[in-house]
Amino acid sequence: MTVQTMTVQAMDAVADSGVIRRVLVVDDSRVQRRILSVSLKREGYDVIEAASGQEALEICRENLPDLILSDWMMPGMSGLEFCRELREIPVESYAYFILLTSKSEKDEVAQGFAAGADDFLTKPVNGYELRARISAGERILRMQHELTEKNRVITDTLDELQRLYDSLDNDLLAAKKLQQSLVPDRFRDFGLGAVSLLLQSSGHVGGDLVGHYKISDTRLGLYSIDVSGHGISSALITARLAGYLSSSSPEQNVAMQVYPDGSHEHLEPKEVICRLNEIILDEMETEHYFTMLLADVDLETGRVTMAQAGHPHPLIQRADGTVEQDGPGGLPVGLIPGAEFSQFVLQLHPGDRLFMMSDGVTECPDTDSGMLGENGFETMVRDLHGHALDETLQAIVWKLDEYSGGRGFPDDISGILLEYRG
Repeated sequence: MTVQTMTVQAMDAVADSGVIRRVLVVDDSRVQRRILSVSLKREGYDVIEAASGQEALEICRENLPDLILSDWMMPGMSGLEFCRELREIPVESYAYFILLTSKSEKDEVAQGFAAGADDFLTKPVNGYELRARISAGERILRMQHELTEKNRVITDTLDELQRLYDSLDNDLLAAKKLQQSLVPDRFRDFGLGAVSLLLQSSGHVGGDLVGHYKISDTRLGLYSIDVSGHGISSALITARLAGYLSSSSPEQNVAMQVYPDGSHEHLEPKEVICRLNEIILDEMETEHYFTMLLADVDLETGRVTMAQAGHPHPLIQRADGTVEQDGPGGLPVGLIPGAEFSQFVLQLHPGDRLFMMSDGVTECPDTDSGMLGENGFETMVRDLHGHALDETLQAIVWKLDEYSGGRGFPDDISGILLEYRG
């Protein structure tokens, strides 16, 4: 094998590009190796020689070169077999492989490409052709290096995003625990009645809130709230509303009117909602609004005074299993300054149950394009007649999951269930 003389300028253009620096020359002929090596070293390349495919393979395993010039026909391991074995080595970088051969038949060239060769040079090697092949290798390796660097940047960015996501996820899990702590008593027995609460967010945190507070020894306040939107901002609104309807601090509860002598009285539900409407419009700088059901329950008489502000209708299941569902509807809270809210009265009898649920229940999607709706919810409640009080709301969640085909809920699910004993 002979190599025609390359011009210094041509080789310098290749060597100065900075991508190919280390070249491995593989040939069983020492003379042919030296001819190639001397020419490449003269132009600034770091050249390594190997007398066989097996020796070259060991060199590549230790330190992969940028470019490999290998004769095809060699005793023992041929250049084709060496190329095939080389491509099996798990490495991050890439070696550009040029086979030196006297073969020119198309099927043999295709065989070389299939083994992993990148290019061919026909012996005797022409110096200008070799320069052109190395230049082509430079372009390929430069693109490969750029792609590797971009992949590294992408990987580092994804790793950083994952760390940020993990940190945010941990914060949201902590926020979820704090939000759930706003509903400490999921089941409470008041003697003449008992209350069960449900609060299940569609994400880590949500915009629903349910709770109760003591009005007197025989009167109970119940509230079900659904703040617009989802996520952290909605959850922060619910936390603030929970403070306004605190069961432990009558002085801070907007449903209570506290007098200088320390005594207090409970405001009508419609007046409470009017107060909340003023607060969210005047004091909270937010675009959120919320729907609400607020009930004043007299546990002695079974009389329930209720105000509805855009929330789904309350549902009563009588002791015999029949279902009633109605209400005036009303405007959501936080939309119109000076809005007025009406109230109505429900009468419970021993054994009756009162459901105050968010629209995440009635608007739960099915497996097609429909929703559960009020009628579907009535049917669901009828099917659950006779269930234990502390199990009914969770049973509703299971039925909703089955109704949606197990795809999860797009909205928060919350509600209050009051059983009146009288």
